[in-house]
Amino acid sequence: MKTIIATIFIIFISFTAQAQKTTNEVKVETVEMSIVTETTNEVKANTTTEIARLYKFKNSRIKRDLNFLTKANKPKMA
Repeated sequence: MKTIIATIFIIFISFTAQAQKTTNEVKVETVEMSIVTETTNEVKANTTTEIARLYKFKNSRIKRDLNFLTKANKPKMA
């Protein structure tokens, strides 16, 4: 009985939803734009110079920090 009432209710709701008055289609205003055939490329020349550092000495700070050893890297005696 409960399922019959539920199906009738669903069918009734679907028919009333279809019977609603539909709205008219809304027309969209289009905008015409011209095609650009010429393009200009601007290149800005930056005159900044960047400095690259060269470390001549073996014990420089950067090389020493990059070649660090941890306790796990040391060999252990069995």
